[in-house]
Amino acid sequence: MCGITAFFSRKSPATADSLQRATAALHHRGPDNQSQWVSPDRRVGLGHARLSIIDLRGGDQPIASEDESLRIIVNGEFYDFERIRRELEARGHRFRTHSDSEIALHLYEDVGVNCLPQLRGEFAFALWDRNNQTLFAARDRFGIKPLFYAWHNDTLYLASEVKALFAAGVPARWDHEGFYQGASGFGLPDRTLFEGVFQVPPGHYILATPGSFRLLHYWDFDYPTATGLASQQGDDQSYIERFRAQLDEAVRLRMRADVPVGCYLSGGLDSCAVLGLAARHAREPIHAFTLTFDQAAYDESSIAQEMAAHAGAKFYPIPIQQSDLADHFADAIWHAETLCFNGHGISKYLLSRAVRDAGYKVVFTGEGSDEILGGYAHFRSDMLLHNAQGQDPAEVQRLLKELEDSNPVSRGLLLPAGDAVPLDSVKRTLGFVPTWFQTFAGAAVKRRSLLSGAFKAEFPDHDGARVFLNQLDVAGQLTGRDPLNQALYLWSKSMLPNYVLTLLGDRMEMAHSIEGRVPFLDHHVIECLRQVPVSLKIRGTTEKHILREATRSVITDTVYRRQKHPFLSPPVSTLPGERFHEMMQETLRGQALRSLPFYDQKRVVALLDGLPAMSDQDRTVWDQVLMTVLSACVLQERFKL
Repeated sequence: MCGITAFFSRKSPATADSLQRATAALHHRGPDNQSQWVSPDRRVGLGHARLSIIDLRGGDQPIASEDESLRIIVNGEFYDFERIRRELEARGHRFRTHSDSEIALHLYEDVGVNCLPQLRGEFAFALWDRNNQTLFAARDRFGIKPLFYAWHNDTLYLASEVKALFAAGVPARWDHEGFYQGASGFGLPDRTLFEGVFQVPPGHYILATPGSFRLLHYWDFDYPTATGLASQQGDDQSYIERFRAQLDEAVRLRMRADVPVGCYLSGGLDSCAVLGLAARHAREPIHAFTLTFDQAAYDESSIAQEMAAHAGAKFYPIPIQQSDLADHFADAIWHAETLCFNGHGISKYLLSRAVRDAGYKVVFTGEGSDEILGGYAHFRSDMLLHNAQGQDPAEVQRLLKELEDSNPVSRGLLLPAGDAVPLDSVKRTLGFVPTWFQTFAGAAVKRRSLLSGAFKAEFPDHDGARVFLNQLDVAGQLTGRDPLNQALYLWSKSMLPNYVLTLLGDRMEMAHSIEGRVPFLDHHVIECLRQVPVSLKIRGTTEKHILREATRSVITDTVYRRQKHPFLSPPVSTLPGERFHEMMQETLRGQALRSLPFYDQKRVVALLDGLPAMSDQDRTVWDQVLMTVLSACVLQERFKL
């Protein structure tokens, strides 16, 4: 994993200084080497901040083709690259390095942008094709690796993080529409919080020439229709065995590194399954790193320790207290470049720091499993509501009530709580309303209640859910699909890349030069799972049934039988007297909030004053809203927006 920067000027030459500043801003992503290349006419530049994982001595970038007509910079990992390299060498290609990154360069030499289907892994890259005067930049299928771009002074800038674009000279300004859309809860695949700064959506690539700019897609989930899924032949065991084989291969391929590979471990099924599979391929005991909290409802360390022992791994607990979250909140948000609603991202930031201090550069993570297997409580709600043919309605309601009662920490976060903004447009488009839409629509009511009248007046009839759906191929990817698969698809286009893989993934890991590897988001695994009946994903009220059965032999019985527990830090608002709580109170009552153009500070202060009279459950719901306000204050101050 590394940091990449690039510029492409259509007319006048750009300065090499801007590229150097942008690359330097990504030092945390690549502390091992920084390199830049600028074309003789100074219209193209490529910068690379390297975190060396494979080919430690010889893999510096940019990498040039044999005739130097192509140059590439890569952030990420291409798995199974050695097999592809052998095939390319057999076709006459000569390699300059032993790194995985170089295969993309030579594949492009052979087939152009059609190299993308052959690339397996998590990646973002930029390639300059001198002969065709084309800048080709692509992002992996799920958005594991970030890639941002902006136009400034008729120059296209690309970078792994927004701060690098700002360092290159792109103006740092809030995007009011982007912020209001974020307040609706439905993050867009291509937008950010910053004016003029965009994301390359997952599964997309850019082609830029002196006369054109195109953003094109190369991959999507392509769930079968519900009738097509129902007509497939196969018994449960055959599906389970195929899935096990694909997941095991994804884990095995991600063991490849020239440095040690550790594992993030919670008490959840996902990370435990990954550790259990990885341990079978490891020559030595894997080091497993686990966050611990001082509140029992949020601490999973005993389950994780039992799993580590089961896998023969070395267990390393990392204790986190509220004071730690307060001390590092601003730094974590600066790295994330987005809003957060819980301290879990800051906890991952501290976990990554501890792993780096232990001498590691690479870790397995369990991210992505919930998005492809229906792990969250709202997916189980969808299954009960929309896949209950032939069931007693009273029994369905009992199970829904049981689901809500057994997931108190998910109220307002993953399950609906209170009034919601209307979602009629969603019902008309999809034929139903996914539970997570209802949850976020409820949160939107609370978020908007704190906005200033002047800011809300800029968007009087804004329908965030409609804006989100307008960006998607509803007819090609959603119409006729099973409701659960539709809900999974929609979540994977919004929350997965914009929050989970950002605030709980890449940005918190790379803040400390840690590469996270996510075997659940191997596209071979997902292309296997999309053919699986939904009853194998959620069975009754048990989520991820197929994963439990596929990995039962490598996980503990405790993990096998345990219900999904979302990874969360204890809410700040329920802990008066703690440093984090005091920091929130001070920030939101002071100049930091007054400088923001979005909020009515009197309403925010009134909410703060009312917290002591609320129940813990209501404070937990409002805590998520206050955390977004607090993180907006940090972005305002850190980036001088």
